[in-house]
Amino acid sequence: MMTLAEELKGRLRVAFEACGIEGAALERVGVGSATDLRFGDYQSNAAMVIAKQAKQNPRALAEAVIEKLDVAGLAEMEIAGPGFLNFRVPPETFATRVKEMSRDERLGVSRVAVPERITLDFSAPNVAKPMHVGHIRSTIIGDSLSRIGRFLGHEVITDNHIGDWGTQFGMVIWAWKKELNRDDLEKDPLGELLRLYRIANEAGKADETLREACREELVKLQQGDEENHKIWTECVGYSLRGLERMYERLDVSFDHWMGESAYNDRLQGVIDSLMEAGLARESSGALCVFSSGEGKPEADPFQIQKKEGWENNPMIVRKSDGGFNYATTDLATIDFRVEKWGAKKILYVVDHRQGLHFRQLFDVARRRGHEDVELVHVSFGTILGKDGKPLKTRSGDLPQLEDVLNDARDAARITIEERSKLEDSGEKDDLAELIGISAVKFTELSHHRMSDYVFDLEKMVALEGDTAPYLQYSYVRVRSIFRKVEGEIDLKGAAVSLTEDAEVHLARMLIRFAEVLPVVLGDYRPNLLATYLLELARAFHSFFEACPVLKAEEAQRNSRLVLCETTARVLKKGLSLLGVAVPERM
Repeated sequence: MMTLAEELKGRLRVAFEACGIEGAALERVGVGSATDLRFGDYQSNAAMVIAKQAKQNPRALAEAVIEKLDVAGLAEMEIAGPGFLNFRVPPETFATRVKEMSRDERLGVSRVAVPERITLDFSAPNVAKPMHVGHIRSTIIGDSLSRIGRFLGHEVITDNHIGDWGTQFGMVIWAWKKELNRDDLEKDPLGELLRLYRIANEAGKADETLREACREELVKLQQGDEENHKIWTECVGYSLRGLERMYERLDVSFDHWMGESAYNDRLQGVIDSLMEAGLARESSGALCVFSSGEGKPEADPFQIQKKEGWENNPMIVRKSDGGFNYATTDLATIDFRVEKWGAKKILYVVDHRQGLHFRQLFDVARRRGHEDVELVHVSFGTILGKDGKPLKTRSGDLPQLEDVLNDARDAARITIEERSKLEDSGEKDDLAELIGISAVKFTELSHHRMSDYVFDLEKMVALEGDTAPYLQYSYVRVRSIFRKVEGEIDLKGAAVSLTEDAEVHLARMLIRFAEVLPVVLGDYRPNLLATYLLELARAFHSFFEACPVLKAEEAQRNSRLVLCETTARVLKKGLSLLGVAVPERM
């Protein structure tokens, strides 16, 4: 189903062609939602952009285009300022579009014409440690992008690239042999493994020989020691059980859990290929990749500016002790994903502080022959406490994710006790869990991914404001209308007629669902969908206050019920694409 914006763009392009515009200039023809509804519903600055390139008068070009433009039945046209083209859509067009949308199981959203095979790497916690607040952003952003990508028709392969072969295992193995509590391991595997890690970490700080003992345990593991490998296998197994419980609570799943250990047998091959291609050389005992020298220093991830000038900033692929590192594993991972999964686009949803690593990684991957693979670092900012500093506990540690979710659930329970009409305690508990986790997710996704934001539970679970509970309440409010309907109503055969401004605006917002959704993947910004849903909910509440539904005459009642039903479906589908569930009662 073609969106109204797409249809207007197509007709506008035909008009530009009729005015002699051709070639690359036609690619500049675009139509977008108007920033100010006083001037129309859609607008285009194409005449101004193309006129400048063609050295024509923009207003004169706009006037010529309008003479050739046929938008009968879709919109009325006018020129504003030096050559803006404004489209004003009549209520009849909106009504027709909403009716078509209400009959479509996809709510007007078309699948992409050319699906992509996208590998999505997100969450990636370290094994033997519980997930903490720092994993919220990667996990929730990545999950929403996978949902939206699949709905749009892309083939999305999700991979949880867990850290299951890092230096922490030497510490955990050392403490395992001395301090393991089997009962606690069964009850709370991640908690017990974290306790062991902390024992080793504190012991190492106090005694250098113990730190060396932990390193020796790691070396034994890497060299295939049977006892250490058995402990490592148990650690991973118990950790995955704990992580799976957390992901189940978050309603997040993965196609693959390909940890760092999965690529061990590929690492030496990566090193060999780098050396054979002349891309790596030894420096201070380590094997490093240096700049290709192709670009300017300021854009070169292998150059760093010091007082004395630009200096080398190489990527280490083998440490001086002969060990491999993240860079080696990440290069092997790209090889695997391209060879085994046929990856053409790989998205890494990772903290912005890893920006330099990914710039170097992508550069080396390109030089190794992966020029046709699109590699993208989908970076994000920091979660802050109310003091404006990165969120931490009083002891200075990162809050555990489970504690964060429990706090959100408890805060939601307080709101439910104050505002909900539910009487059953168990139903209230279930609703508190749903709202609490939804609040955490939506707060994350309602912000631009590169923005820092303050983690404020009271605001997050409030029924007012830009929150998940507000949207969930909006959905419940729509559904409550249908519980009051008496008898059977055939909405499929109902005509849609828009006579009030609030009806027109709700219809305007409904048809934009199909326009907003594809844009989300343009810059990997779920906040665009979150913002749209908030605007839709506000439009519905204005409509609900201004336009009686069940008390209206039959034809008007049924028309308004179509608007209500479609609103509920869009809210539910839009929130589900963000990973947010909706209750039927609150």
